[in-house]
Amino acid sequence: MSCSWKRVTESGSRDSLKVAIIHEWLISFAGSERVLEQIVSLYPEADLFCLVDFMKSRDRQFIKDKDVKTSFIQHLPRAKKLYRNYLPLMPFAVQRFELSKYDLILSSSHAVAKGVRKSSNQIHVCYCHTPMRYAWDLKEQYLKESGLDKGVKGFMARQLLDRLQKWDYETAQHVDYFIANSHYIADRIRRAYGRESIVIYPPVDVEHYSLSLKKDNYYVTASRMVPYKKMDVIVESFARMPDRNLIVIGDGPDYERVRSLAGSNVKMLGYQSSEALRVYLQSAKAFIFAAEEDFGIMPVEAQACGTPVIAYGRGGARETVLPLKTSMIDGDDDRTYLPTGVLFDEQTAESIVGAVRIFEENVVRFDRGAIRQHAMQFSPARFRREFRSFVDVKLADHRPVA
Repeated sequence: MSCSWKRVTESGSRDSLKVAIIHEWLISFAGSERVLEQIVSLYPEADLFCLVDFMKSRDRQFIKDKDVKTSFIQHLPRAKKLYRNYLPLMPFAVQRFELSKYDLILSSSHAVAKGVRKSSNQIHVCYCHTPMRYAWDLKEQYLKESGLDKGVKGFMARQLLDRLQKWDYETAQHVDYFIANSHYIADRIRRAYGRESIVIYPPVDVEHYSLSLKKDNYYVTASRMVPYKKMDVIVESFARMPDRNLIVIGDGPDYERVRSLAGSNVKMLGYQSSEALRVYLQSAKAFIFAAEEDFGIMPVEAQACGTPVIAYGRGGARETVLPLKTSMIDGDDDRTYLPTGVLFDEQTAESIVGAVRIFEENVVRFDRGAIRQHAMQFSPARFRREFRSFVDVKLADHRPVA
């Protein structure tokens, strides 16, 4: 293998480079799959490994219809629906992948993908969506939502997650290079693993959206209805603003509870196609976003339409939204800085109400063309360019053991 590596690093050719791509699971096309799509396009001859693969045949174009090498979890009872229940087995499963013939390992990881085994002759680059939340900052929330926060089962589950955290830390030390999907995640990687990383923002299909200068008289929010998205808080805030209209798009476990909070000024549309979502984003006065996300794709998609964003000011939104400055609210007439949204400080209805009022009082500050231009920096082409450049530099620098 070292001879093959030498040909690659000295000639710059990728022809003899053997590449393995590791992804947690293939179930649906979501945020991490957008990253996987671009990595596969950069390394089309690579072999793809996943713990489980239940992606429908009609949806496999983004991985170029590759044959995916799966783990034994693929064949366990009811794995298609309950694959997450096999979390205790996932570290063992991912470490059973046979990767000895590969020169370059690329993992797209938010749970266990980065835990694959490697030798000193190999280089492992991990694109980290987040350190495993089950084992770190969302441990207590995970236990509570799973009904495992009390009693003997709770004790056993807590012990399991403690062991998982230890495994997660130890395997992070064997990754050669980390790429974080935001500075927010780079900080979490530093705190959880004691490792440094560079930031390459994930790809957003900004070309799918187009600038719309005509805005209708409504706000819009869209998300899967799960607790941390805080869709209930957004709907509650508009119950306090009955003269303002809100359109809510998305479904999920919390849908009925969120709908019960909606007043006559709130339309709950449930799931909508990507084409319908695009139309609503293009025509909205602003997009409301109350989650603390690692990156957050939806705010970027809204901005690609020229639509301002009103977002919770933590997590990825601090990096994707240019906030209206306090000095501008106070009357500063500086036109060199073009904001793309308003950030609020707390995940409360009061905070959202205040942010909407600030937005409306300063709506002339928002230039639709500038908002779209800001979003274009998150394009897939930019991701591919930065990712390939980083990997190529590390390949050239790496000195495998003979």
